[in-house]
Formats: sequence, structure tokens, C-alpha cells
Amino acid sequence: MVFRVLDFLLAALGLIVLSPLLLVAILAIWLQDFHSPFYIAERVGRSNRPFRMVKLRSMTIGADKTGVTSTSAGDSRITIVGKIVRKLKLDEVPQFWNVLMGSMSLIGPRPNVVKWGVELYTDEEMRLLSIPPGVSDFSSIVFSDEGQILKDAEDPDLEYNRIIRPWKSRLSLAYVDNRSVRLYVVLIILTVVSAVSRPKALAWIQAELKRIGVDDELVRVAGREDPLVAHPPPGSNEIYSQTDGRDDSNVSITSPQHQAEVARESV
Repeated sequence: MVFRVLDFLLAALGLIVLSPLLLVAILAIWLQDFHSPFYIAERVGRSNRPFRMVKLRSMTIGADKTGVTSTSAGDSRITIVGKIVRKLKLDEVPQFWNVLMGSMSLIGPRPNVVKWGVELYTDEEMRLLSIPPGVSDFSSIVFSDEGQILKDAEDPDLEYNRIIRPWKSRLSLAYVDNRSVRLYVVLIILTVVSAVSRPKALAWIQAELKRIGVDDELVRVAGREDPLVAHPPPGSNEIYSQTDGRDDSNVSITSPQHQAEVARESV
């Protein structure tokens, strides 16, 4: 009940404060192609229940029909106005409405799609659905540059599942396992701080992760000082790999041990 009261009050305040910017963004998106400035995205919420998440539309009409669920910074589907809206994170503001309606929380694991999303979750990752999905959390701040990471990826979905998803899921599970009003408030503050100084926000996140006792590897990744490497998702010992980003029949899993053997044989 405490989380619900905080969500409602802070989401209402956020919509009021940000309404001038939101109205400008809505008008700019509409004037660009005279289509709805809103995008209603099907997502999976708490207890694996689907819900409709509201966002400002940053892509061309029909962009979701391409089958690609991960978006890189160079994605041709992103409109000119959409690039600005994404950079300022204004596309996420309408999700405050979802928070008011109770389908989301301000802080929690980011809601995922079913196809190439929740359907790939391990049993451990399914615990992400034990609490309401959120507008922000550890992973949202640490990987706020997700589009840039995937910018040069030949298959953004594949690259996402190999080098981003494993760490995002671990960070989100760290919140699920240590959820408290204190951490909720800290993450709201950190979300605001990250808009001003991402390095300071990341350093603070590392301190919080150490405080709640996560492993050193995850703390190091949260600092984002080292290049991201492929890693198994939580609950698995195998790195996700698929030869064809759209064909289930071509999905394969490659273990770190097998990769090492292949590397040795190629030398």
C-alpha cells in the first residue's frame, strides 16, 4: 500500500510538472506526419499478465510490424522528432498514466514484450514478474545508452540478448530481492541525477549495489567503465546465441566452455 500511495502521488505530480514539455512533444509528433502522437505497446506485467503501456511515438507508423524488438540509436524507424523525444526521455513520461492506473510502478523491472522477450526468460528471470513493472530501476539507468550500444549491431535483438539482457536482468533482480521504500526513493533520486550527471548516478548505483551485497562482477558492470561482454542470463550457464534473428528453428545456445574450445581450435 505504501508503494501504491507513493506511486500515485509522485506520478500525478510528475505529469503536472512535465505537462508543458509533454504538450509540446505531442504537438511536434503530430505535426510531423499527422498521426497519433501516442504508441500503445503490448507488454507483460506482474504475474505474467499483459497490459497496454502508453508511450510517445518516436518511430514511423507501422514500425512495430518489422518484428525487431530491440532498437539501436541508428534505427531508420526512428523519426527526426523521435530522436529528440528519446534523447530527452520524454517518450517515457506517458507511462506515468500507467502508474496512476496501477499497471506499473515508478520503480521496478522494465516491462518486456512476449516475442523475443518474456518467452526467452529463464525460471530465474521469471521472478522479474513478481512485482509491478517500473518506469525506472537500476538497469534503466545503467543501460540508458542501450540504443548507442546496439547502434552498429547487425542483429540488435541477438546482441541485446547476449550482452545487455544478462546484466539488465541481474540488476532488476537485485531490486526485486531488496525492494524497500528506502531503495524506491533512492532510485527515484538517481533517475533524476542521471539526467544531469550519468557518471555520478552510476557511482551512486555501485555504492547501493555494494550496500545490498550483490556480487563484485555486477557492481563492476554497473559502473560501465569496461566493454560489455556476452554472458549467460540469470539462471543459466549458457550464452544466448541464434543464427537467424527471426527463426525459432535456428535458435541455439552456446556455452562459455564450448566457445573457449572453439577459440583454442581456431588458433
